[in-house]
Amino acid sequence: MRKIFDFHGGIHPAENKYQSVRTPIAQAGIPAQLILPLAQHIGAPAMPVVEVGEKVLKGQVIAEPVGFVSVPLHAPSSGLITAIEDRQIAHPSGRTARCIVIDTDGQDEWIAHSGTDNYRELDKSELINRIRNAGIAGMGGAGFPSAVKLSVRPDTRIDTLIINGTECEPYITADDILMRERADKIIAGAQILSHLISPGEILIGVEDNKPEGIAALTEAAADTDIQIVIFPTKYPSGGEKQLIEILTGKQVPSGGLPSDVGIVCQNIGTTVAIRDAVIDGRPLVSRVTTVTGDSVAEPQNFETLLGTPMGYLLEQAGYAPEKNNRLIMGGPMMGFTVPRADVPIVKTTNCVLAPTEAELPTPPPAQACIRCGTCSEACPASLLPQQMFWFAQGQEYEKLEQHNLFDCIECGACSYVCPSHIPLVQYYRASKAEILQQRKDAEKSEYSLKRFEARQERLAREEAEKEAKRAARKKAAEAKAKQAAEQGAIEEDPIQAAIERAKAKKAAQAEGASGENELEKLEKAVVNTRKRLDTATAKLETAKSENPDLVDALQTGVDKTRAKLAAAEKALQDYQQANAPESASAAAEPADAAQLAIQKAMAAREADASKSPEEKARDNLTKLESRLAKSQAKLAQSRDAGDEEKIIDALVSTVERLTGKVEEARAELAKLAPAAEPAAAAAEPPSAADAAIARAKAAREATAAMSPAEKARDNLQKLEARLQKSTEKLAAAREAGDDTVVEALEASLEKMNAKIDDARAKVAEMGDA
Repeated sequence: MRKIFDFHGGIHPAENKYQSVRTPIAQAGIPAQLILPLAQHIGAPAMPVVEVGEKVLKGQVIAEPVGFVSVPLHAPSSGLITAIEDRQIAHPSGRTARCIVIDTDGQDEWIAHSGTDNYRELDKSELINRIRNAGIAGMGGAGFPSAVKLSVRPDTRIDTLIINGTECEPYITADDILMRERADKIIAGAQILSHLISPGEILIGVEDNKPEGIAALTEAAADTDIQIVIFPTKYPSGGEKQLIEILTGKQVPSGGLPSDVGIVCQNIGTTVAIRDAVIDGRPLVSRVTTVTGDSVAEPQNFETLLGTPMGYLLEQAGYAPEKNNRLIMGGPMMGFTVPRADVPIVKTTNCVLAPTEAELPTPPPAQACIRCGTCSEACPASLLPQQMFWFAQGQEYEKLEQHNLFDCIECGACSYVCPSHIPLVQYYRASKAEILQQRKDAEKSEYSLKRFEARQERLAREEAEKEAKRAARKKAAEAKAKQAAEQGAIEEDPIQAAIERAKAKKAAQAEGASGENELEKLEKAVVNTRKRLDTATAKLETAKSENPDLVDALQTGVDKTRAKLAAAEKALQDYQQANAPESASAAAEPADAAQLAIQKAMAAREADASKSPEEKARDNLTKLESRLAKSQAKLAQSRDAGDEEKIIDALVSTVERLTGKVEEARAELAKLAPAAEPAAAAAEPPSAADAAIARAKAAREATAAMSPAEKARDNLQKLEARLQKSTEKLAAAREAGDDTVVEALEASLEKMNAKIDDARAKVAEMGDA
């Protein structure tokens, strides 16, 4: 027989368990409405994946987990999602939380699901995922996600797997009835857990006040290596750390986990749920819940759908509200009072207690602590409850943590034995909540500080970048202004212009850059043309054997490329000869190019000075007309290319400005010319420049009169016309075998198609508007 141990403290309250185990597990049925909180477990609440008005089936995922420490939520029955809103939930504070509300249709129609009997053939990670996806969390305690508990690190050795069948809290018999009626499922679930964590031994711990459950488990485990360990009844032996000490003699360190001492614990109900998830493929949508107390006519255990309102479940047990003084979710020791009967059953709800006033009297008012020390003797965690009570009253949270407040399992043993009727557990619960809130606030503050500092750094970095850009723009503007000033001075003084050109040429010759650049260009042209000739020749040879229809076109291309190669080689040869070392006669040429340029500029200036005012005016007019023609050509090219309107507008402004200068020059020339010439000129037809100007003005006025939609359509028509012309040119280039032209036209067509797509989208958008 296995040796058992004892833990410090503990009490022996009245059990009151016999009332609810006199009948088998009953089906609670399907309520008209199910209320499903998104947070039925420790960790992050699940995230809804359904919408109001959506039809769902039983077992369908209606909320997905958020993060590692979280579990999904499934529809307990088929029906319609009617709300996703805040509802009051099962919590000591009576707070509200986000819930999914389902109006059931009574059909209880399942979604397709399947399990496996050969779970040993599956990878362990896949098994754990099945457990996680089934939404299983601890069903006897705080609701810790089972998949997280079973995800043991590879370097952690698990010596013992403990199945907790203690159920030490008075009134509660949910696990006891499972041991009596579903012992085979408990053993099967324990074997699945054993396969996952490979422990050295498997123990099922049961108090000696459950003889029927012990007998059923012993029979079901007969052919296995699972040990049923029986020990004396004492509250709270069902606490995880207390049960570990009873069965193994090991103590979990303060702030530690059972896995730190090589142990994993699971509750009886959780073990059955894991078996159903793996073998039947059934998610956690219901649980066994004890309904008891003298206010119900038929205390018993019900298979209850999650989300079932407490009031509906109480009605199934013959609830008499006039007898009841308060409703308790859980047991009398660790449970809490709920303010109303429509609070839903959740994954951790093992009991609904409806006592009468005589059965569970209202606690009398608290008196002053007399420092008797009885609470310290009863505490199973070996804490100092009376000292912690003083710290909690004084809100000395640091000292509470130093006295291991979070090792308190909130069993209520201290409050039960207190002669002054001080609700010690309530003080500890409130202090824990306040400490956790302070931690969250500190984390939030630290996160906000980091965000603020990151923002300040970003703003400083952006400001530095802006300053650098401003400095660069200022420098560029100064350089441009200086260059413009120098250029203006050069244009005003032809002699200075000649000097500058001569200096630039001399500097280039000194560096040898211009000659080297020209030589490199010619050499590169020869190399590139030779490569193209080789490629074209290879294509021609391939076509002769595979595609004779292309031979003529390719032959033409080869001939042209060969001619281009000959021209490039000749240009290179001529350049090399021209830049050979100069002969002795070259020494007679002027050594100073700058002086020669100065002389030429002075001669040009003298010649210009000798011109009459009429001749100067005519020369000025010729130059202006030449600049106007160039600007008109750029304007036409920009329109054909479909450039942005602001570019076209700038070019139109330039054309208009030059047109005005041309007209002024003509007027000046007309004043200086003989009287007959203006008359003759007036009889002449308008020049090409005047016609182009008129066309540009008319086009601009027509465009300005268009609506945005008309402009978009006009732009699209022009682009499509250009596309047609370019397509024809591409066909001609392909027929001629001119690879260079083909490549250039293909690239141009690709860009043009992109512009047409944008233009069509804009036309469509204008049409929709």
